[in-house]
Amino acid sequence: MSEQPYVRIVRGTPNAEELAALVGVLALRARTTAGAAPAPSRWARSGRPARTGGWRASGLPA
Repeated sequence: MSEQPYVRIVRGTPNAEELAALVGVLALRARTTAGAAPAPSRWARSGRPARTGGWRASGLPA
């Protein structure tokens, strides 16, 4: 094997269920951190000021 393993057990001997649980948690954690970026705020959207009455709406609370 020329690749480095993703997980290395340093101490102990996990059984198949423990190893599967560890891999599942790591996979879930990796997926959630690479999720979609949060939506930009309404103030940051470029289309908001250009709409009809945008200058009036900019001074009103949301």
